[in-house]
Amino acid sequence: MSERSERADGHSGHSPYTDLDRPPLNERALTRALVRPGGLWREIRVLEETGSTNTDLAELARAGAEPGLVLVAESQTSGRGRMGRTWTAPPRSGLAFSVLLPQEESVTRLGWLPLVAGVAVVSALRRFAEVEGFATSRVAGATLKWPNDVLIGERKLAGILAQRVEAGVIIGIGLNVSLRPDELPVPTATSLYIENVPADRDPLLRTILRELAVRHEEFRPGGEAALREAYREMCGTLGRHVRVELPGDAVLTGRAADIEEAGRLVVNAPDGEHLLSAGDVVHVR
Repeated sequence: MSERSERADGHSGHSPYTDLDRPPLNERALTRALVRPGGLWREIRVLEETGSTNTDLAELARAGAEPGLVLVAESQTSGRGRMGRTWTAPPRSGLAFSVLLPQEESVTRLGWLPLVAGVAVVSALRRFAEVEGFATSRVAGATLKWPNDVLIGERKLAGILAQRVEAGVIIGIGLNVSLRPDELPVPTATSLYIENVPADRDPLLRTILRELAVRHEEFRPGGEAALREAYREMCGTLGRHVRVELPGDAVLTGRAADIEEAGRLVVNAPDGEHLLSAGDVVHVR
């Protein structure tokens, strides 16, 4: 076991198998399961450690990488979330990965891509919970906080970040799998472990990437309306009283009324209706 573990890790003296509760991902198995002729995913790369999969993928895209490349990091040391926040976690305690999707010519469709990813992640979590026998768990009721945080109740389970590059659009996803309470980056976060859903990261990643491929295919021109309805159904922000922290330190309060055709959040405030394309939303109790 020790010799095989050292070879798999590529570093003598350190093995990814030392924490049996957090086994490493299998790049070959993921490739066999997900890379198909004519499919969205062309290559899966598992990195032992990196600063940020989004940054790495952006560099690869500038160097000529084509859409369909997936980078997964067992340990991400400089991950970032929305509004420039840092995102770190112990090695192999979650899923931190980025995908390169084809470029979108329409600004409206471009703005929808992170929301497409949000719908895919929630759909995958709901399906995973059902298949694994946790259909009645809180995970089966995962929702989206606009624009693309994945919540269990009011606690954040996953975050999604989009970045446009010349070769396409990078979608970065960070999901807490086995983090324990004392390992959470903030007290308002959660993990599948904390929600009493033991999860093997390998089949979970497969489920998410398969669902993302399906949702991306559905999002072909003409499929925007169906995606919008799916997002509305999964969005826990709608109907809530919200406080939105906007760029430039402005704050807007009101009722989240709808998601309009470009994916913007419609907020009814005392001074009228506002359409938001960016902002940090807080659900007000």
